Amino acid sequence: MGNLTIITELLLMDITSSRELQVLQGLLFLMIYLGSTAGNLLTLTVIITDKHLHFPMFFFIANLSLLDFCCISVTVPKSVLNSLMDSKVISLRECVTQVFLFILFGVTEFFLLVVMSYDRYVAICHPLHYHLIMTPRLCTQISGGTWASGLVYSAIHTGTLFSLPFTKSNVVHQFFCDIPQILSLSSQSVQFSETVVLAVSAGLVVICFVVLFTSYVHIFSTVLRTKSMEARNKALSTCSPQLATVILFIISVIFDAFGINPNVSSVQNLLTSVFYSTVPAFVNPIIFSLRNKEIKSALGRMLFRYSKFP
Repeated sequence: MGNLTIITELLLMDITSSRELQVLQGLLFLMIYLGSTAGNLLTLTVIITDKHLHFPMFFFIANLSLLDFCCISVTVPKSVLNSLMDSKVISLRECVTQVFLFILFGVTEFFLLVVMSYDRYVAICHPLHYHLIMTPRLCTQISGGTWASGLVYSAIHTGTLFSLPFTKSNVVHQFFCDIPQILSLSSQSVQFSETVVLAVSAGLVVICFVVLFTSYVHIFSTVLRTKSMEARNKALSTCSPQLATVILFIISVIFDAFGINPNVSSVQNLLTSVFYSTVPAFVNPIIFSLRNKEIKSALGRMLFRYSKFP
């Protein structure tokens, strides 16, 4: 044991040895980050400031925008800084923080998407009871529950991953501290414990997917039975952006689970990780802005108000 070196710093993935390409990568990531930040914060601001959007659906969309902003802020700024400064180093403390926050925001977003599917189910399948069921107090409690659940799960997950010091290697084959790469550096006992945690988590994930699937089955069966074309189109316009977000999230999880080889650095690893760590946060504001008439109208009202000031 005396010959083991305890690792306190990790080396992130070196995408290219060309300084020009490193700077180009950093600028590209910076543009993605700024675009995502602008879209999510604009959506969040519109919903908070416009009283016409103070309804449960938009309350959950605001939470989603906040989560997307937080999630992309965990990984991309550090990568941009490293690329522009020609550095690959990340401290162990920073790595722990990245893993904890990335899991927190990702898991919370998954739970929130389940809640949003239930919200649309009540709105479309039981419209007369919607305001009696989805009260402001209940929405606040549910939202707080998703954040609390993500916090507890992230604490357990991160505590398991970093329960023992790293002694194998300090090379992370990724542009941020992602779970598969960190797990590949862990000891056998940590890997076993993490497998147990993931196995238990799988049961909860299955339950959530059942709720998601059941909600949207009921939603679309109700919509298809609706005789009024106007009512049908209105119902589809409110739930289709959320369904698109759910599908994008599921695709991202699949990419994360099966699209990466944690033991090697490759362009495929980079593209896969960029997809699931940045694309949802970048695309979600576009989905809701383009597909939701209320948000587009609120954005127009906000721009009109500010245009009156010199």
